Amino acid sequence: MNARVLNQGRLFFTGAFRVWYRNALVFKKNLKVNLVPPFIEPLLYLGAIGFGIGSYVSEIEGLPYIRFIAPAILGASVMNASFFECAYGTYVRMYYQRTFDAILATPITLREVIFGEIIWGATRGLISALSIIIILLALGLVDPAGCIIAIPLSFMAGLLFAGIAACFSAISPSIDTISYPATLYIAPMFLFSGTFFPLSLLPEPLQIFALAFLPLTHVVGLMRALLIGVADPVWALSIGWICGGIIIVTLLAIRLFGRKLIV
Repeated sequence: MNARVLNQGRLFFTGAFRVWYRNALVFKKNLKVNLVPPFIEPLLYLGAIGFGIGSYVSEIEGLPYIRFIAPAILGASVMNASFFECAYGTYVRMYYQRTFDAILATPITLREVIFGEIIWGATRGLISALSIIIILLALGLVDPAGCIIAIPLSFMAGLLFAGIAACFSAISPSIDTISYPATLYIAPMFLFSGTFFPLSLLPEPLQIFALAFLPLTHVVGLMRALLIGVADPVWALSIGWICGGIIIVTLLAIRLFGRKLIV
């Protein structure tokens, strides 16, 4: 029984890896173009908000403003890269490019396809994180030791946001409707998850809402604890939220795609 389960698990991860590898090969073809945005975006935020607006802001929690927002920009960039890859990218591969149809004509199952897509979305988030970490280290804004742990945390956060995006992609009737979760969920989460100001400045009901429903809140808190040493009083909750969320949204995404694609 154990051998059978292990063999099924091996086949599952092998199939998912092949889907991931296919997407990686496509990414590699336009490597220079794909690697430019992850370097430019954080520089724009750090320049305009960190150095610009930050020059008018006093220290926050004993830190210069640019150091306060640096870990948050890292977390937000992982969110954006992972979410949009598995929202728009997955939808395009499913409907317009018919990549899913081609893959499903092979022994690879739909579950393996969706899990491979989520892993690829997390990889895009990790690529973005590595690019930003290089910039933050060069500017001396973060603790080098903390960056080591921030790398696997970035991948875990990427899995979470990629899974959320896959769920929205599965239920979207058209590519235009993906703009709704992007505008009504991702954008507010970017602004109200303690990214640019401490979460404690929000009214208490909004603080509870952010901790309960906005995963970026937990990612930002852990990133700050790792990269600049700001204490995170809910670190255990944050780790549990992220790990539990990954499992829930991954299983949900697989189920939603199964109901959409399997007649």
